[in-house]
Amino acid sequence: MSAFPPVDLRSDTVTKPTPAMRKAMAEADVGDDVYGEDPTINRLQKRAAEIFDKEAALWVPTGCMGNLLAIKGWAPPTSEVICELQAHINLYELASISAIAGCVPRPAPAPEGILTWDLIEPLIRPKIYYDSQTALIALENTNNMRGGTVYPKEMSDDICDHAHAAKLKVHLDGARIFNAAVALGRSVADLTRKFDSVMFCLSKALGAPAGSMLLGPRDFIEKAHIGRKLLGGGMRQVGVLAASGLIALEETPKILHRDHENARCLAEGLAKIGGVKIDPKKVATNIVIFDVTQTHRTADDICNDLAKHKILCGSSDKYAIRMVTHYDVDRAGINRALETAADVIGARKPAAVY
Repeated sequence: MSAFPPVDLRSDTVTKPTPAMRKAMAEADVGDDVYGEDPTINRLQKRAAEIFDKEAALWVPTGCMGNLLAIKGWAPPTSEVICELQAHINLYELASISAIAGCVPRPAPAPEGILTWDLIEPLIRPKIYYDSQTALIALENTNNMRGGTVYPKEMSDDICDHAHAAKLKVHLDGARIFNAAVALGRSVADLTRKFDSVMFCLSKALGAPAGSMLLGPRDFIEKAHIGRKLLGGGMRQVGVLAASGLIALEETPKILHRDHENARCLAEGLAKIGGVKIDPKKVATNIVIFDVTQTHRTADDICNDLAKHKILCGSSDKYAIRMVTHYDVDRAGINRALETAADVIGARKPAAVY
């Protein structure tokens, strides 16, 4: 076994709070947030709204809750929500869109996970009383399971413009919107200006230990505040977590480019390993997904062998592996991951088939 610590590339959710975050948490000024009296959470919500140029913001424990509150806020029960086939709200939120919001996802596959209005428009239901009606379009930027792909601003703006003309709302699952902003060289406010609501995570690439933000019009956020309590998300001295969120919001976006550089380095190295298929030029942010079909081994099999050498990652399909870079993995860690992957993937031949 390696004497080195693990290189954890399973997700950017595994980051540890920075010393600055821990200090801010220890010193946080707190109060009862259910009474609206926690000064640190109030400051975080105000600051997030300012950064995104939205009327109001609400801290929520998880991104899943933020997305669910947005769906409940814009889409009445029995209506449909158009999203990309591999969108997080469609695959990884325990069907809460149906079980709790009472809506139905209307998923559409899109090249590299990037929907266009031409793909969306045919999915909009005609105004017939016995049809489930389209109420909401949900985009994801970056698109997690498509390898962290990024919506060009012009494309998402075009979707919003057409949707609004059709009297539809548009929600952005912007869990990693700061990664998209860094990749495009634009502000998050610029990228999200035309969306009716936005959710982003403090606990992924930004590195806070917990929490996400939901942003939108003031009346929408007031309704979401009630919905948060309904879902059991009313918390008390949550300023302890909000303090870390403020540090994450202000400081981590400045260093996200390092994660992107490490992801490209990782992709370029993986592309040189026999049996691995990946186009490094398509790696735009901090998520790397590569195909291992030609190794004749499953992704889980390879991930299990990598884990024995303290390189942690996960499968995204039977023959696809996902690795996510973040600030707790430096270039030395990337190089270790590549060296180990080269050894592991080429070390054991698949069993012969007779």
